[in-house]
Amino acid sequence: MPSKRTDPPLFPDTAAGKADLKNLAKLLARWQPPQTGMDGQPPLGKKAGKPWTLADLDPAAKPFSSGDKQNDKALVEMLAGELDELQNLFYADKRFKLLVVLQGTDTSGKDGTIRSVFALTSALGVRAVGWKAPNEEERAHDYLWRIHRQVPAAGEIVIFNRSHYEDVVVPVVKGWIDEDETQQRFAHLNDFERMLSETGTVVLKFFLHVSKEEQRERLQARLDDPTKHWKFAVGDLDERKRWDEYQAAYSAMIAATGTAWAPWTVVPADSKTHRNLMIATAVAGSLRKLKLRYPAGDPALANITVP
Repeated sequence: MPSKRTDPPLFPDTAAGKADLKNLAKLLARWQPPQTGMDGQPPLGKKAGKPWTLADLDPAAKPFSSGDKQNDKALVEMLAGELDELQNLFYADKRFKLLVVLQGTDTSGKDGTIRSVFALTSALGVRAVGWKAPNEEERAHDYLWRIHRQVPAAGEIVIFNRSHYEDVVVPVVKGWIDEDETQQRFAHLNDFERMLSETGTVVLKFFLHVSKEEQRERLQARLDDPTKHWKFAVGDLDERKRWDEYQAAYSAMIAATGTAWAPWTVVPADSKTHRNLMIATAVAGSLRKLKLRYPAGDPALANITVP
């Protein structure tokens, strides 16, 4: 398990730290597809005259890597310590809420990201929600009802393992909703996240982008290891046969729901270490930008001496 950080923070509240945050924003922007309703420079892989798709981005890329795997692992450990300190301050500050969305295909590394990036954060103020198919009670309500019940409270960090975006991917691939309803749901999601943003929630959305070959290797590894059989379902192979359909649905989802208030960041995730490094860096940078502070103490406490 990563140890607590003892060296200076990655993004100190100094001129150099602010410059680092600006550079981070520029680097992340290259992996954030065009925002809905926004003008700007095309992201990495954008081809003139063609709609954006996940195929434009290389899942094996390592834009945040130092070039040395062991050094990258050490950086992830340092960032885990950084996030622990930032989370403690975030919890005390209570001016904001943080929702981290991890979306991706099977084996893309959502569980591993949570274990590594948030390894040191306190259970007080941080929780993960793993989304499955809706139950009978949830199906009796609108599809965002169950989601809204789990968004973070003031000072809380919530990580979604899968998310409300399943409702514009699986139903599309299965043919349960048509194009009109799909577009309607995209609008719902954008409005829902805008409401969250306008009421103090920072929304960070990460799509963990793995190649079809990398998924094959990870699925096979589950089959080869009896202790991982619980992670595998025969239906996973049926879903894999529809890889191209899922990639098209994810591409349309990202293109339609990347907004100024809740942009998508596509994370090249064939490398687990790089995946963790990129997400940890992005989350730490976002928390630093908030200029978190401890609440003012009671002046009367200054004159108290514990006997």
